[in-house]
Parts: sequence; C-alpha cells; structure tokens
Amino acid sequence: MNREEFMEKAAQYIIDADEEGVVELAKKYLKEGLNPVDMVANGLSEGIKKLGDLFERGEIFLPHLIIASEAMTAAVKILEQAMPSDQVGKKLAKVVLGTIEGDVHDIGKGIVATMLRVYGFEVFDLGRDVPIDNFVQKAKEVDADVIGSSALMTTTQVGQKKLEAALEEEGLRDKVKTMVGGAAITEYWASKIGADLYAESASDTVMKLKEIFSFKEV
Repeated sequence: MNREEFMEKAAQYIIDADEEGVVELAKKYLKEGLNPVDMVANGLSEGIKKLGDLFERGEIFLPHLIIASEAMTAAVKILEQAMPSDQVGKKLAKVVLGTIEGDVHDIGKGIVATMLRVYGFEVFDLGRDVPIDNFVQKAKEVDADVIGSSALMTTTQVGQKKLEAALEEEGLRDKVKTMVGGAAITEYWASKIGADLYAESASDTVMKLKEIFSFKEV
C-alpha cells in the first residue's frame, strides 16, 4: 500500500467511524516506516473535515461525528508512539474555546477543538452556550494564549463583542489573541469588534494559529 492509499483509507475509516479499522491501519502504517504526522494531517484530519461538511448538509448526525472523533483520537495515540519526542507533549499554545452564550450549536467548534489538539495545541473546550464570564475566568485560570468563540446565529454574535469588552475590563485583552468564527461571523464583523483573527473553518483556524505560534515556546 502506498502513501496515497494509506491516506485515503485513513480518511474513509474516520468517515465510517470505524475505530478498529483505523487503529489497525495506523499500526500497519507505522510498520512501513512512514511519517506519522503526515497521516494525522493528511489522512485522519481530511476524514474529520469531510464529516463536518456532511454534518452541515444534514447527511450525518451528531452521534456519528462523536464516534468518529473518538476513532481519530485512538488512531492518533497509536501514531504518537512513533513521533519525534519534540512533537509529543510539546504544546504550541493554550486555547480556550466555546460557543457564545445563547447559542447551542457547537459541532463546528468541536471539530476545531479536535484539529487543534491534533496539531499540538492545548485546548480547553468550554462547550456550548458559554457565559462571557466563563471565558474570562478560564483564560485567567490556565493563562490562555488564545480565546476562540463561535456564534452560529446573528442573535448571539453580539456576545463576541461583549467578550472583547470583558477582557478589556479584566486587563487581559493585550495578553491574549482573540479569534471568532461560526456561520454568522464574517471578517468584517471580526474587525468591527476588535478581534485579532477571523477563522472561516477548522483548517483555517489551525493554519492561522500555527503561523503565530509555531516558533513560540510555551
């Protein structure tokens, strides 16, 4: 089996939420002496991204996505065994994530959390319908580098503006990067409220944060 076939199979096992299959594939992949980081980035993550698209179109449901995420986590644990020591355990940055208060949709944010963990970020996922103060207190508690908030409805996006103000009041605004995303959010909105970054998708989130923190020791 060549590299491309491994990547395709890895993605398909994740799409199928087949934990046993993807774990066995990961073991075979390592026996071939191939790059474990490559499989995470270009096999497993591709499967998760495709599932996210399917979910958004209503073609799969939340339980399937949760099982698939667990399958990915199990495969990553296998692959980590062969990763260079400087790529295991070393975290690029601490990220506090949550869906803004009043918004109960968090599947996109969940995919972001999974992908950030895969790429070496320490993620504190507060879940959905998160009060503004919870973001602030968690950021203080863990000495966060980034606070990411998601809003899928125009009626809740104002919470992101309130979060910016709350961080300012607590003297934290200059100590963290703020990132906003979600179906209701645009780059214009991010700029208007003073957020540091706008993320269009999970892969966009990873790319932008890696650009900032890849060379930062945490």
